[in-house]
Amino acid sequence: MSEYLFTVPEVYSIPVEGESAAYPVHRIFCVGRNYAAHAAEMGVEVDREAPFYFSKTPSATLPTGSTVPYPPGTVNYHYEMELVIAIGKPVFKVDLEAGMDAIYAYGCGLDMTRRDLQLVAREKGRPWDLGKDFEQSGVFAPLVKADKVSAIGPQRIHLEVNGETKQDAHLADLIWKVDEIVSDLSKFYHLAPGDVIMTGTPAGVGPVTAGDTITGGIDEVGTISLTIAEAE
Repeated sequence: MSEYLFTVPEVYSIPVEGESAAYPVHRIFCVGRNYAAHAAEMGVEVDREAPFYFSKTPSATLPTGSTVPYPPGTVNYHYEMELVIAIGKPVFKVDLEAGMDAIYAYGCGLDMTRRDLQLVAREKGRPWDLGKDFEQSGVFAPLVKADKVSAIGPQRIHLEVNGETKQDAHLADLIWKVDEIVSDLSKFYHLAPGDVIMTGTPAGVGPVTAGDTITGGIDEVGTISLTIAEAE
């Protein structure tokens, strides 16, 4: 057995309703611009030829109910409420039916974003890592097994800041549906249990500051919350 030069990082995971064991996070994929109204508010058009993706490091994983300091390097820290897909079986280059069958569970997620850094990168044609992939930027509520959730579409997805509704839509508004996302992503990756996909956010994104509390939810899937503290 190998010895390591430093302490091996912890395994990040998400609780699963009805299970004593947690779902270990291997990779976090994120779908960009998957609601037309959100793309419009960001001043861009939707690419309807294919989904596009970015990623977060698994160590960005944070449980619902947490309090996080306002992150460094930004003055425009945004929330994005999202439906989360958790993969439950290995799939590669699969069709829509197999893509749907690979979904183990759904959840609520917050894709926290340093918007100013993301927009600078976008304008310069650079990767979004500084804006999207940073510590404590992926917040997850407990997962609900897929067979406990009815067909994705009519469920309301919403988010509030200090009790005021900011995002309010339905999962039917997703441009790329959950089976299409899994099928398409499997063309490029050997997806496997532990892979999490954040499916995009509706319109209504905006900034939060220290002292704010974010709450949100998706019908049949659950609720989520996050409190913002002063910067460290």
